[in-house]
Amino acid sequence: MEVSADTRLLVVLGDPVAHSLSPVMHNAAIRALGLDAVYVALQTPAAALPGLLSVLPALGGAGNVTVPHKEAAERCLARKTDLCARVGACNTFWTERGSLVGDNTDVAAILTALRQLGGGADGGGSWLVIGTGGAARAVAVAAATAKADLHVVSRDAARARAFSDWARSAGARAEPARGALQPDVAINATPLGLKETDPLPLDPERAGGGGGGGGGRLVAALDLVYAPGGTRWARMLRASGVPAQDGREVLVQQGAAAFARFFPDRAAPVEVMRAAVDRALRA
Repeated sequence: MEVSADTRLLVVLGDPVAHSLSPVMHNAAIRALGLDAVYVALQTPAAALPGLLSVLPALGGAGNVTVPHKEAAERCLARKTDLCARVGACNTFWTERGSLVGDNTDVAAILTALRQLGGGADGGGSWLVIGTGGAARAVAVAAATAKADLHVVSRDAARARAFSDWARSAGARAEPARGALQPDVAINATPLGLKETDPLPLDPERAGGGGGGGGGRLVAALDLVYAPGGTRWARMLRASGVPAQDGREVLVQQGAAAFARFFPDRAAPVEVMRAAVDRALRA
């Protein structure tokens, strides 16, 4: 890949960001289509985010936002899609006429990943979301789209209540999780799982994935974190018989939608992007 003064710069902003496979995925797509662009990861402390996003439009910049900046990035946009405003979190941005425009491609990606897990996981029923950050906001809007009841798990009861209040304002039937949990779908929207040594976001037994007869057994589980070999939480749930996957397909689906924003005259090479992610997670 030759880089020159004419090469278009695409970035992913996060803290941490070294784990991100967005550069691997997008650079594979860029090479496949012969585009003059390069996609890089930028370690971005919270204090640096507004200044960086204010400079990028002058460079024609575009890219993605990952943990923990999605909510803060949404507040830095000159314009945003209706979905981005509804979620209150931005994971994709680009430049139009010198101004920064943002979208949220996570919502559709989450629904697509759940659909692939089967069992009607992308439909109604009861969903459990672990976390209250920008990724959880996308889950809440996805739940509203699917007409599912949403139960919110947080280590901080006040945050669970505040998030549930916000989710209801965004159209979801949401409340803090209480007592015995018997969801149809469980989704980890925290960063737990980036490292193999991280604690589990939620005990599989409490999520309804512990096996045994009777009701309350999960239809599907989705971990928005991805890791080589799958995250420990997803592996444990699969071992108990629950259809579960880590966040690699969400990464691919949101990335393909973002690519269409970066290069609106080109179709995203989805299979190339998926293959690049799979290779990286096998390495």
